[in-house]
Amino acid sequence: MSGPGRTAQRRTAAGMLCTLLCTLFPLAHATELDATLASATAAVTADVIAWRRDFHAHPELSNREFRTAEKVARHLEALGLDEIHTKVAHTGVVGVLKGARPGPVVALRADMDALPVQEPAGLPFASTVTAEYNGQQVPAMHACGHDAHTAMLMGVASVLSSLRKELPGTVVFVFQPSEEGAPPGEEGGARLMLKEGLLKLAHQPSAIFGLHVWPAEAGTLGYRLRGTMAASDRLQIRVKGRQTHGSSPWAGVDPIIVSAEIMTALQLIPSRQLDVTKSPSVITIGSIHGGVRNNIIPDEVEMQGTLRNFDEGVRAEAHQRLTRTTEAIATAAGATAEVHIHEQTVVTWNDPELTRRMLPSLEKAAPGKVQEIPLIMAAEDFSYYQREIPGLFFFLGINEDGVAAGKAAANHSPLFKVNEAALGTGVHALAQLAVDYLSTP
Repeated sequence: MSGPGRTAQRRTAAGMLCTLLCTLFPLAHATELDATLASATAAVTADVIAWRRDFHAHPELSNREFRTAEKVARHLEALGLDEIHTKVAHTGVVGVLKGARPGPVVALRADMDALPVQEPAGLPFASTVTAEYNGQQVPAMHACGHDAHTAMLMGVASVLSSLRKELPGTVVFVFQPSEEGAPPGEEGGARLMLKEGLLKLAHQPSAIFGLHVWPAEAGTLGYRLRGTMAASDRLQIRVKGRQTHGSSPWAGVDPIIVSAEIMTALQLIPSRQLDVTKSPSVITIGSIHGGVRNNIIPDEVEMQGTLRNFDEGVRAEAHQRLTRTTEAIATAAGATAEVHIHEQTVVTWNDPELTRRMLPSLEKAAPGKVQEIPLIMAAEDFSYYQREIPGLFFFLGINEDGVAAGKAAANHSPLFKVNEAALGTGVHALAQLAVDYLSTP
């Protein structure tokens, strides 16, 4: 056959061949890049462990991460990143790595601050640091794994900078201070980074990824679609009575008894008054102070606590009921009560489309160990980034070998431990997410 029919047939065959080649080339390139990424991750893991131990031995509280930030900035400078911004939200560091090929922008985040917790002796790199918090000298410890987060993101920066020639688009490394909350009277954390223009510094990323070490089987990666970690509010309740002698309580108004009634009544709000089919809720009073002597009924008592849930409507209703219940009980006893509720975080919300899209990337980093997890009542200010751009926040299991989930000390415990053998998985996961997101529009 000759003529137009033959020509059309040739064009069709050429088109099919072109389509096949265009399909196979990216796949072959991606497979090669994945192997290079895995190899680079393995090569940097020893450094990650060393950095983590150094940060662990030198913890710094929220908004005071000066040494940590300096070490991070020096590392990014040594890698030759295109931009490095320091002193963002007090001590934050933002690094920008531009790939050799055009593409989108993605952000990766780690938090840097420690907690006012006394670490027991035992580890050769255990903290012996004390620091000032709220006018007092307190012990400091990385009891939530932020030392590991910072070290892993430094490792990711090393890995991705070594792949710069193969990298499409831009990766932004966000080293955030004060995730645990700024000291009284200060701003900090994710909200302050955003307020100071993080997204502009970061070239307007279209997605952001972050992880948290968690007491689960070592090397597992846990994720959840949509609501994942709770919104958190800090409660301050001041009950004012009338001071009198402890032998004559009828001569005054006892704010300690009133406070006890309030604490009991508050537990009825989540268990009996809020719709649990919309959201589980928790109200906890974690601190109560009142009085100075055994035989004096004091003038006032101050309580502090936390409110957690996963639904904005339920949250607003809880605020109303908590305030109304507290004030009514105080009034009935002849006392008064002041209730102050301060937002600490919103719900950590994993964008469903982004999460589903990136699950294969997590599987590459932890084959057979990617798990869907239940709701977590703990809170994270990573949630504020997710209000601005789609985000995925996931969890890296760091229990000792053979220790199942729920059998190890929880985050914020002085007995909290990190199995360093899992850190390479965290580096691989973050690096893989960045590469795959940039490579697959």
